[in-house]
Amino acid sequence: MDNKRRALGRGLEELFNNEPIDYNKVEEKILTTTPKEQITMVKIEELRSNPYQPRKVFDEQALQELASSIKEHGVFQPIIIKKSIKGYEIIAGERRVKASKIAGLTEIPAIIRDFNDTEMMEIALLENLQRENLSAIEESQAYKKLQETLNLTQDQLAKRLGKSRSHITNMLGLLTLPESIQERINNKEISMGHARVLSKLENKDQQESLTKKIVEEGLSVRKLEELTQSNQQFARTHQIKPKRQERNEYHYIEEELCEQLGTKVKVTSNKIEISFVNSNDLNRILEIINIKPGR
Repeated sequence: MDNKRRALGRGLEELFNNEPIDYNKVEEKILTTTPKEQITMVKIEELRSNPYQPRKVFDEQALQELASSIKEHGVFQPIIIKKSIKGYEIIAGERRVKASKIAGLTEIPAIIRDFNDTEMMEIALLENLQRENLSAIEESQAYKKLQETLNLTQDQLAKRLGKSRSHITNMLGLLTLPESIQERINNKEISMGHARVLSKLENKDQQESLTKKIVEEGLSVRKLEELTQSNQQFARTHQIKPKRQERNEYHYIEEELCEQLGTKVKVTSNKIEISFVNSNDLNRILEIINIKPGR
């Protein structure tokens, strides 16, 4: 029992070493190593959100669908919680809790674990990064918190999450933009492509004026790039680029696909390799390229 407790208490950095971190494996380990008699029913009114939960807004339609399923079949997978001063904090499974409330339940099955604050943050961030469709800014904030929590470089974070370095760099760059522009990104008034170009400019006033131009004139990403690169008045931030390996003739395609898909992509003369962390990540990629897997 003591060994099992230590294994579950280890931080995710030690648990996964240099492998890509997979939230599903964290939850699976907890579920498979917990005896059924340690799964307890907890009153929903005693639960409160994980303070490190990055998602504040939940898809109402998805919650209603989950609530309907819970009404018919019940809650199959217990949530994971931590005892707090008053009641419990939800570590994993907040959607199940919200949907259970809608379904009219007063209790929910739960596994109680003694996680520390760092582990709670890591698990909450991973669940959202790998299971939820976060907004671009929420995703960026989650990367930043995870990077700071684990004390990782951008390269290390990219490898641990199975993402491309350029995707991590571009997402973190969004957090340097003024809040007004970040709001426009969240509201989908400007695209990620636009935001990526804007984040590389030094002058905040220029970022604001160009954002207004994008919205009012429908400026394309290509036109925005041409405008900022050809005009010397647009000073760009100095970025230290990592050492480049010898590039193949398809490196431009690789970079574009990495950015669009948010994962590592390798292109050779007769093959495209797209990396993914788990089935949820694969489904995310398939959705981006508009492919619906057959049954």
